[in-house]
Amino acid sequence: MSTFTELGVRKDFITGLKELGINTPSEIQNKTIPVLLQNSTDFIGLAQTGTGKTAAFGLPILHQIDPSKAAVQALILSPTRELVQQIKKQLFKYTKYVPAKIFVEAVYGGEKIDRQIKNLQRTTHVVVATPGRLIDLIERGEVNLKEIKTLVLDEADEMLSMGFKQDLNRILKYTSGERNTWLFSATMPEEIQKIIKKYMAPGAINVSVNEHSLVNENITHQYVKTTIKEKTDLIVAFLEKRPNDRGIIFCRTKAGARNLTNQLKEEGFAVDALEGDMQQKERDKAMRAFKNESIQYLVSTDVSARGIDVRDLAFVLHHQLPEQLEYYTHRSGRTARAGKTGFSLAFILPYELERVHEIQKELGIKFTEISF
Repeated sequence: MSTFTELGVRKDFITGLKELGINTPSEIQNKTIPVLLQNSTDFIGLAQTGTGKTAAFGLPILHQIDPSKAAVQALILSPTRELVQQIKKQLFKYTKYVPAKIFVEAVYGGEKIDRQIKNLQRTTHVVVATPGRLIDLIERGEVNLKEIKTLVLDEADEMLSMGFKQDLNRILKYTSGERNTWLFSATMPEEIQKIIKKYMAPGAINVSVNEHSLVNENITHQYVKTTIKEKTDLIVAFLEKRPNDRGIIFCRTKAGARNLTNQLKEEGFAVDALEGDMQQKERDKAMRAFKNESIQYLVSTDVSARGIDVRDLAFVLHHQLPEQLEYYTHRSGRTARAGKTGFSLAFILPYELERVHEIQKELGIKFTEISF
């Protein structure tokens, strides 16, 4: 085990980390920070969410910034506004004890663009952005990325599966030049490999954490057989058995998420939904309530759950198994974060047993059947 000092992190940053309770580097931080501090290189990091990636790329970026220069020197792209806000917050906290101020600005959709334009007119060293909103700002000529030294693609696979492929290609073209690209992804689908081939140096340094286990090892995977009719009752029985635990319940469709939420509310549970038709204001409200624990459970669709990072979630329930394999990785990865343990439980109909075997084989995990 190394310390942050041994990795080469400056003392003033370490003071900020300590205050956040981050004392020992995680595996991805151990493998990434020294490489990025010592080399000017393109970089590929294969790591799940919840492994400490933000500090792994954030600290090297902050070390690179020249605060006396008023230009944007780094750009971090992330799939959702929640993640963008989170990264900005983390970077801000890391720099708390740094003598020369480093300015980080976040830009994302769902908020008035004028206010973001105004903020960007102040000195900004690092921009954290969702791809769609960044394209808007580039087209309006409101953000100058000509001097960026580093471009980070965080959760690259999620950005692609959310339909940002064209935006990413445009941003990569637009910022090409003397910059380094650092790409972080939980999975490596073909589209990511194409981006690596097209936009990154052949000598890019590769680092992976738990590459053999695509899914966090601290998660126990279980399934329970049920029928369509009994499924909701079974979920209710499960929640009643664990009155102090918090978790997320995944549904495949928006309508499914709304129905289940209403049924659980009628049973007296503190629950809210997160789905694609909601206004951004409603989404933020549900997320806030979940984070500050005024609601205990969140019922969510796959795309809506992107970027949820809530500590101490005991479980993830699958009202139905997801259609896409990587969604199972993303779903189950919402529990057992930051070294904790958790479990992922799927409510399956008898014919879905085959799907369970497929997921086991593809992801190299083991499900156990339970009944209650």
